[in-house]
Amino acid sequence: MNSDVKRTGIYKTISLIILVILAILFAFPLYWIVTGAFKTAASINATSPDWFPKEWVLDNFRKLFSKQTAPLWELGIPFSSKFTEDGNPIIFTAGPVVPAAIRWLVNTVFMAVMAMVLTCITAAMAGYALAKKRFKGQHLLFTLIVCAMALPKQVILIPLLREMSSLSLYNTIWAVIFPTVGWPFGVFLMKQFSEGVPGEMLEAARIDGAGEAKTFINIVLPMIKPGIGALAIFTFINSWNDYFMQLIMLNSTSKLTISLGIAKLQAENSTDFGLIMAGATLAAVPIIAIFIAFQKYFTQGIAMGAVKG
Repeated sequence: MNSDVKRTGIYKTISLIILVILAILFAFPLYWIVTGAFKTAASINATSPDWFPKEWVLDNFRKLFSKQTAPLWELGIPFSSKFTEDGNPIIFTAGPVVPAAIRWLVNTVFMAVMAMVLTCITAAMAGYALAKKRFKGQHLLFTLIVCAMALPKQVILIPLLREMSSLSLYNTIWAVIFPTVGWPFGVFLMKQFSEGVPGEMLEAARIDGAGEAKTFINIVLPMIKPGIGALAIFTFINSWNDYFMQLIMLNSTSKLTISLGIAKLQAENSTDFGLIMAGATLAAVPIIAIFIAFQKYFTQGIAMGAVKG
């Protein structure tokens, strides 16, 4: 017994050491970017790197916020160009003129949050229907969804671009949001979680007179909440980091995302790494905040998925 306890303690110690080493390796790039944003140009470009800033400066952020300006908020109503005389979309502009980096951050947050909300709603409903409803062509539809998960986005880029252009959504944030809403992985994930909803509870709700909407909202959603939390994180990060789609669909300075804005700064200031790190630090803040907010559901979702597997 003592030998088993000692062996278990050794395994735990070794596992802890390995996890700490991996955590340091994964966190180091973020640490380097954040500290680099507060370093001087001489410190960043020094032959022997400074692992910790000798002098904390805000010059990189001052340059980041002084490059360009744009209105704080500008939202184009989707499909509105179809109903205007001049064929231009209806655009609402609000707030003061701010540095372009702030506008890029607002654009990216709006894009990622809207994609996250819409994807979670549609994926939860579609996954529930595929898991608990019986209809003709159900298995074929699910097979197509699984096959679509293996389809690279580059393959459907031209049809997506033509579709967004025909809907007068090109060069708007909506052109990046709508293609994400039908994410096949989200439907697949929510179907797997919806499989765990007991059919007896659904039948009891129908006997009590609950309709489909009430059953879905009051019974299904609470039970698949961990899956929705995991999907929310996946969708937010996927939308935030989808540089390729943003690059194709957006071209106006005021409509750029933070990723495109940083790339533009890098093209204009190829040697100013401090400016680029300041932009990357600004872009990392919402990602970290979303992960902390949904961490509990993300962990529960992964654990439930592992148990089912």
